[in-house]
Amino acid sequence: MTRFLPDVFRNPTIRVSMLAIFAFGFAGAATSPYQSVVGIRELGLSNGLYSALIFSAAAVNVIVSILLGNLADRIGEYRTMMLAVAIFGILGYGSIYVLPMQSTFVVSALLLLPIYGSLNSLLFANVRQTTSGMARNDVATVNSGVRAMISLSWVLVPGITGVLLSRSSSMLPAYLFAGIACAVCFGLIAVFLPRQSGTDKAASRHLSYLAALGEVVSLPVLVRVMAVALISCTLHVNGAILPLIVTGAAHGTVADVGILVGIVAFFEVVFILVWGRAQRMMSHVTALAIGTVIYVVYLVLLGFASAPWHIYSLTLISGIGAAALISIPITYLQDLIAERPGLGSALISVNIFISAGLSALLFAIGTAISSYSGTAFIGAFAGLVGLGLLLFFDGFKRR
Repeated sequence: MTRFLPDVFRNPTIRVSMLAIFAFGFAGAATSPYQSVVGIRELGLSNGLYSALIFSAAAVNVIVSILLGNLADRIGEYRTMMLAVAIFGILGYGSIYVLPMQSTFVVSALLLLPIYGSLNSLLFANVRQTTSGMARNDVATVNSGVRAMISLSWVLVPGITGVLLSRSSSMLPAYLFAGIACAVCFGLIAVFLPRQSGTDKAASRHLSYLAALGEVVSLPVLVRVMAVALISCTLHVNGAILPLIVTGAAHGTVADVGILVGIVAFFEVVFILVWGRAQRMMSHVTALAIGTVIYVVYLVLLGFASAPWHIYSLTLISGIGAAALISIPITYLQDLIAERPGLGSALISVNIFISAGLSALLFAIGTAISSYSGTAFIGAFAGLVGLGLLLFFDGFKRR
């Protein structure tokens, strides 16, 4: 890693993209923990409306990410598209802060912010285009470094935002912070990201726009996305049950939840870089399989936790496994449609959407037939099913 880092920082596109992805993560980390508080408690949305809004927003984000990613591939450059969607973030977060009304919140959360959310896949697509001449292992190392910037924002920003607003009667200023972060992201791309004159579009010329979109739902791609989604959904299951187990079966407090999340996020940042190095010595499938096994073991042990120290002792293994599951799938998914970086990177959003839906289903089933601890076991089983599918399709061939 130390040998490769100088090359990363000398490349202006990768350097600016890492800063831009941190600003992108900053906006989400500043608002996501308090989004339900603002929407439901401060603006008066009903629980049902809020739930429907969040689900619909996720669906819009997936659709927009795929459409814009495919369009950017056909245009042959990503900078213009990234600047356009960054403006939606400034308008979305800014309008909620300036005009805190239900209608403003709904329009922003349903349309403006999901469009801005497609910036995530566009940034990764731009990085993928830049690293197209590198070895696949080097591409994985770069992706890990870029993805670590999002985790770093989640280590720093929620706590800072909470401290700054601890004496405030409203959490709306968090949306001001997010809007400023979007403006910084726009400035980084507009001023510092090297201009692009268009890439070689030969890979997309032989397919129509709709035919290229069809690759996303082609059977070879879809079954692999489902395999990765089953693995990734374990992260969402953990996010739902960890606070409930900590404050329930483990007899901890809400303060323990915040501390645990912060510790794990720190380990994630460290081990994302470690996994990037590991992929220089093994295939992406092998690395993801090892990471999945580690996280499955963590979920099983979490299900047996009965005291706070039990969960604190699991933070290291949780961080190691989570780092693998949030970084390695990026390169794997991009490789599924390798010749079209925008469309391949849009699969990241597809994976997030499907895995979130699967986790909601698993949570409903688990809590209906068992306890929160039992739901941890069900989540671990889903991860093993996903791992089995991954190994069945790609475990016995060199990628």
